[in-house]
Amino acid sequence: MKGTKQGIAALLLSLVSVTASAQSISDLTPEQREQLEQRMGVTASDSNQTPTSDMSQSQVFGDVDPRSPLSTQFAEQQVRSSWSTGTYGPVMEEMLSPEERNQIRPFGAEVFDGGFRVKRSDGLNPQYRILPGDQITLRVWGATEVDSVLSVDAQGFVFIPSVGPVQVQGVTAAQLNSVITSAIKTTYPKNVNVYTNVQGVQPVGVMVSGFVERPGKYAGVPSDSILYFLDQASGIDNKLGSFRNIDLIRNGEVIKTFDLYDFLIDGELNQPQLQEGDTLLVKSRGPQVTVYGDVGRAYHYELKSEGVKGRRIESLARLNPGVSHALVVGTRMGNPVADYVTIDQFADESLADGDEIAFFADKRADQIVVQVEGKYLGQSYFVLPKNARLMEFLNTVAVDPQETDYKNISIRRQSVAERQKKALEESLNRLEQTYLGAPSSTAEEASVRAQEAKLISEFVQKARNVKPSGRLVVSNDNQLVDIRLQHGDVVTLPAKTDSVLVSGEVYVPQSAVYVDGKSVEEYINGAGGFTQRANEDRILIVRQNGEVIESDNTDLRPGDEVLVLPAVSSKNLQVAQSITQIIYQIAVATKVALDL
Repeated sequence: MKGTKQGIAALLLSLVSVTASAQSISDLTPEQREQLEQRMGVTASDSNQTPTSDMSQSQVFGDVDPRSPLSTQFAEQQVRSSWSTGTYGPVMEEMLSPEERNQIRPFGAEVFDGGFRVKRSDGLNPQYRILPGDQITLRVWGATEVDSVLSVDAQGFVFIPSVGPVQVQGVTAAQLNSVITSAIKTTYPKNVNVYTNVQGVQPVGVMVSGFVERPGKYAGVPSDSILYFLDQASGIDNKLGSFRNIDLIRNGEVIKTFDLYDFLIDGELNQPQLQEGDTLLVKSRGPQVTVYGDVGRAYHYELKSEGVKGRRIESLARLNPGVSHALVVGTRMGNPVADYVTIDQFADESLADGDEIAFFADKRADQIVVQVEGKYLGQSYFVLPKNARLMEFLNTVAVDPQETDYKNISIRRQSVAERQKKALEESLNRLEQTYLGAPSSTAEEASVRAQEAKLISEFVQKARNVKPSGRLVVSNDNQLVDIRLQHGDVVTLPAKTDSVLVSGEVYVPQSAVYVDGKSVEEYINGAGGFTQRANEDRILIVRQNGEVIESDNTDLRPGDEVLVLPAVSSKNLQVAQSITQIIYQIAVATKVALDL
């Protein structure tokens, strides 16, 4: 009855001993399964053959619940092992080449690309502490009036008329106004208003030495960041300098040691105010590991000490989603070692200087996602167990047998499309290499070759924009190939149709009503006949199942497409043959008759 939801697998298989109450393949008894396997021409132990299903009969053996579970009996996962470590993983010919290694920078190197050099503090931040030589603007009104610029003397005082000296050295810019106001109110307790501002600060010279690109003395202001002075020295030596061990030396003593990773990761610097004669000393680099692969931050990372655990590198490198394994290559006790471990194992791995760590998304998913398109009922996407086969999948898809042409199922597969695209590119490259660079012996021949070169170039440009469909033919002559599905497959269930499409090099491309026994020539004549550019010897029939065949002595079926290919107008027979072959190749891959 029209409108009844039925599973496609039920429509494809006819079993005498199976009753109409069977819900799915997985519900069958072992005896019924054996009968099914015999009917399909495959046994459970037949691992070298792809099973096919007889589609010559369309008896329905039961309604199918689209939510019924697929069989969980799948092939064992294939694994690859490393002979050197006994752990699973890809075979690596080598790690980074010297050129690739040189392209990876130390973590934090971008800080010294000049950004701090062109933008610096003006010394007026609220935490700036007043020093001798600074200039302070003072305005007082009310009980007394003052409008003056005061200099901080060598003892750290400013002198205010009628008030006297006031100690301001070490006072922050934020505190300055309250300190001055309190001093003035000792003389003028009422009706007095005070405004102060640090107008100019005393410059300082800071020595930058150690493992930097340009050691020397650089000028700044006391509140400038150490990053400003390091940037003035063109940054830390990427090969030898440490980003995690930088000393601030004052009067011969280390008053602060900086770890720039605190700034790079947490935004913390916490530096004291600089003074004239201070020295920034960049120490030599500590232990270092190199990280690359499926990470957000591929860098050389400096370690505080050897023995740091892998989890610390994970947090620094920011692993991409799906990363499952790490390959660690290094040296232990003078001997080269390599270890391919899971991420959980890597977290407890002890690292050493010189280690190279590559992260991979190497875990094979236990499930795949398959899409269905065309004429069907219910959902479009299905999550299936890995190694699920087509028949098992179709058993979960509900269709209306009066509307769905379940005998002409096909699959669009990305890997097939990629191979088609690669084959097309190779053909186009051969065409260009063979004819575009060929020499000419006469002026007339050169003129002909120039015209052919223009024709070839225009054709190649259009052909390179073609996107193959990746159509995989899985049904033919009432047989369905029960292939293993792949992640991303799109299963096409075409709708039943009573028409034939005529396209390509005909005057009036159209869809005509299918008439049993009507020939290809009659359909072409009904579409206005061949155009002047048509190749009357190259007519293709594209079936509903994706199959493409020559039209010679071929009986048409409902849903077929008659595709008339264009002829190639070239005096060079070899050029014409090459382009004709590529046009045919494109037609098979895309169902499009590419014009010249």
